[in-house]
Amino acid sequence: MIRKQDALDYHQTGRPGKIEVIASKPCATQRDLSLAYTPGVADPCLEIEKNPLDAYKYTAKGNLVAVVSNGTAVLGLGNIGSLAGKPVMEGKGVLFKRFADVDVFDIELNTENSDEIIKAVKLLEPTFGGINLEDIKAPECFYIEEELKKIMSIPVFHDDQHGTAIISGAALINAVEIVNKKISEIKVVFSGAGSAGIACAKLYESLGVKRENIVLVDTKGVVYKGRKEGMNKYKEYFASDTKMRTLADVMKGADVFCGVSKKGLVTKDMVRSMANDPVLFAMANPDPEITYDDAKSARDDVIIATGRSDYPNQVNNVLGFPFIFRGALDVRASTINDEMKIAASHALAQLAKEDVPDSVIRAYGGNRIEFGREYIIPKPFDPRVLLWEAPAVAKAAMDSGVAQNPIKDFEAYKDSLEARLGKSREIMRFFIHQAQKTHKKIVFPEGEEKSILRAAQIITDEKIATPILLGNKKVIQKNLDELGLSIEADDFEILDPRSSKKSEKYLEDFYNLRQRKGITYFDAKRLIKTPNIYGMMMVRMGDADGLISGLTQHYPDTVKPALQIIGKDEGVRNIAGMYMMVFKNQRIFIADPTVNINPDAEELAEITMLVADKVKQLNIEPRIAMLSFSNFGSTRHPLSAKVRTATEIVREKRPNLIIEGEMMADTAMNPDMMKEYFPFSNLKEKANTLICPDLTSANIAYKLLTYLGGAVAIGPILLGIKKPVYLLGPGNYVEDIVNITAMAVFEAQRKNNVK
Repeated sequence: MIRKQDALDYHQTGRPGKIEVIASKPCATQRDLSLAYTPGVADPCLEIEKNPLDAYKYTAKGNLVAVVSNGTAVLGLGNIGSLAGKPVMEGKGVLFKRFADVDVFDIELNTENSDEIIKAVKLLEPTFGGINLEDIKAPECFYIEEELKKIMSIPVFHDDQHGTAIISGAALINAVEIVNKKISEIKVVFSGAGSAGIACAKLYESLGVKRENIVLVDTKGVVYKGRKEGMNKYKEYFASDTKMRTLADVMKGADVFCGVSKKGLVTKDMVRSMANDPVLFAMANPDPEITYDDAKSARDDVIIATGRSDYPNQVNNVLGFPFIFRGALDVRASTINDEMKIAASHALAQLAKEDVPDSVIRAYGGNRIEFGREYIIPKPFDPRVLLWEAPAVAKAAMDSGVAQNPIKDFEAYKDSLEARLGKSREIMRFFIHQAQKTHKKIVFPEGEEKSILRAAQIITDEKIATPILLGNKKVIQKNLDELGLSIEADDFEILDPRSSKKSEKYLEDFYNLRQRKGITYFDAKRLIKTPNIYGMMMVRMGDADGLISGLTQHYPDTVKPALQIIGKDEGVRNIAGMYMMVFKNQRIFIADPTVNINPDAEELAEITMLVADKVKQLNIEPRIAMLSFSNFGSTRHPLSAKVRTATEIVREKRPNLIIEGEMMADTAMNPDMMKEYFPFSNLKEKANTLICPDLTSANIAYKLLTYLGGAVAIGPILLGIKKPVYLLGPGNYVEDIVNITAMAVFEAQRKNNVK
């Protein structure tokens, strides 16, 4: 529960408010200042004077939206005025940035005169790429939006109208499908005929609901033909030819109720009077027209959505406006038209049918989420909404002829959206694209695990690899059915080591390999039927290109058989582990957090060279810091001496590597300190590859960077194995398994090319 003081403290603590302006270019030196302002700024100004469209090239206009309000209909607070509504407008800006990386200036206009608002917004057109009208009361909001659309060449969108319509429209598409009704035949009752109610009715009509099957009810009762009181042209469009006058009357036999009115208007008896499998969208904010619990107690065949996050099927506008503007801005759309709104609804409806990522499940309490009566629209914190909705809106803008800068390569566009979600997403898209170029087989010894099966669905859908699932076929199929997964038979394999015909073939080779290392024939016969050993043999014999395991076991249980069966790369004495740590604006590599407990100088040098090779394979020049508690002999101790000796060994064997040490971590990451105190150092920039002196320090470092430093840890990446074997851990989620699979395929491609 949010207390009043909690909310006030949130908004006032530290810097007042919720937003700030951050420079997107360097501004640290005199040269930077000269480029940012005078005299350098004159050049882009003159280019824009010659070609106004160059404003999108040289300024932030193309990613900047104005949230404009006069405070006459703020949330559930009513007409509180433009200044009092400012916290809401700032909040809107935060949501734009958080969910779709759209920058916002909030603009509060101190007038209730519609024409003054229109004039003011029109005058702002040079500044912005789009206008989001917010919390302006009806019917003025209709007139303001209509007039601005006529006179402006950038998108104008009143979210109070269209946001609720688009999100509930997606819910309607899926709800009707679940109850097996035709959208053209359903009867829909609307409670509320203001901005949101009218917009919902219009969009539902566009989605296929017949106008004669739509009934509006407002504070005066049913909106019927011939009614005089409280009417306007927008209500008149939906006026019904009926003698019914109350909400209770029109609810009888209705298939769908759409509420954008106020608390408690719908009773249990009204719900009972509706048609079979009724759909209720009780979206009054903050309290719905009927509560979830009351609706469910009235009848058990009901599908209900509300605006609340504490019940299933939350209709939240944040699923719409950030992504709609993202798509519109990216094609420089001149307007946001009906085609774009409909495309947004369909994209959301389709996404709800996809397997839900673990990151979303964690954010919503950890319980399984799957398409059905309790999940008909995506969750607001689902990061995939950006990747589904923005491209759908952009394509609809192109198809409908309002895109002034059409997208030529939608795959590249989706990659750019991934990058907006964070650098880790951008990096993983690289691995996924590389993996899609070849057809590799990756074996999963833990094939019965549901996380593995969910990952396998994504791996096949994305064409990353062909999964080979090891385990009991009946158990695997049962789990697939329970999860509602539909992997095509040609896209994956299921093998049971206990009954596989290849077990005999693998047995002889495995026995010959291990007979002088303590394994009897009877041991080999038993072990070959265990998934991990069988999977390693598949990789050894070339029947699989890589293996991923460790979800249900400790690292050594995967690493040991990998070394025994697959073996190390030529010339490698000790394998090692590495993590890629991805921050907002950089990535670093850290070793060895997984394998070698306390390497000596020779072993540490070998770890360093293995890591350097891997970093180079990623087209990154490694800048290596050999970490210790000492800077270049400042503390004499055997532990720092080990690091110093390892550095010398690497320099001798790899003279072209950029490497320095022994050194403290802060020194490695601070070029200015290096320049001032250690001008002799080979590191002229901050290190991007950190070699820790032992497993303890490396493991602690990467976990602290993850949990306190905000880094995304990608790995562990096992180095020095002859063929790709990648480790999982109990903390890995479905998206981690997918990413690690892509990396394993990338590694398999590289090793094949080397051969």
